[in-house]
Amino acid sequence: MGEWVLGVIGGSGLYDIDGLQDPRWIGVETPWCAPSDHLLTGTLGTLKLVFLPRHGRGHVLAPTDVNARANIAALKQAGCTDILSLSAVGSLREALDPGTFVVVDQFIDRTFARDKSFFGPGLVAHVSMAHPVCPRLGALAAEAGREAGAKVVEGGTYLAMEGPQFSTRAESELYRTWGCDVIGMTNMPEAKLAREAEMPYASVAMVTDYDCWHEDIAHVEVSQIVACLLDNAAKARDLVVRLSAKLQGARPASPIDTGLNDSIITTPAARDPAMVEKLKAIAGRVL
Repeated sequence: MGEWVLGVIGGSGLYDIDGLQDPRWIGVETPWCAPSDHLLTGTLGTLKLVFLPRHGRGHVLAPTDVNARANIAALKQAGCTDILSLSAVGSLREALDPGTFVVVDQFIDRTFARDKSFFGPGLVAHVSMAHPVCPRLGALAAEAGREAGAKVVEGGTYLAMEGPQFSTRAESELYRTWGCDVIGMTNMPEAKLAREAEMPYASVAMVTDYDCWHEDIAHVEVSQIVACLLDNAAKARDLVVRLSAKLQGARPASPIDTGLNDSIITTPAARDPAMVEKLKAIAGRVL
């Protein structure tokens, strides 16, 4: 057992974390180039925390342009043990009204223009994504969200679309028939890469709108989203502070910590030395 080091990836409207002791923005380079921005490091109580604004400060990166490999690698290199994702989403269910925080437990990945794995030619791995989030971290995040005053729903399927345009009405209705609960543009391949890096990952999806399927509500517009983002941001920051209080002290081991034990398929003799060296940043434990 070691100490918790929490990595927080902030989505739209979340570009910093209040209340950090000894806050410092530090630049990081990874084998997959630079992450979205510098990392904001500091402590909350005794918890070490590393924050990364997914879209960069000022929101300069569209979802397709977010280098998720560099982001996850940067958090791994910074010593993070677990990752909390905070992101804005649209709701595909009447009961999940704007302002609801959904701690999702499943994903459907409809992105198509992104690098989705650290591994590749010369070093191949297949990790399990049957249960893509960490139930322990998700449950603690849900508790923290309720303590922060948010309406929290535990469990739900997140449809990850490419973007940056919002859905057509036909797409929105289709995703509802698939059993999806919320729709966003950023949690994939982020969650897949976190699993490859052996980092437990939980996602709090903050509803800002009803996408475009709801006949009685105006179709999603950026101005509407921004207004709800501002309302959600204060609760999200409070959630992080309250979650930090639950992560003090020793961190129990998680099965995800050793997820690569049986995932690398390429035999040692056939591995590309350059790929082995590159992948030490995220898979050094098994390489």
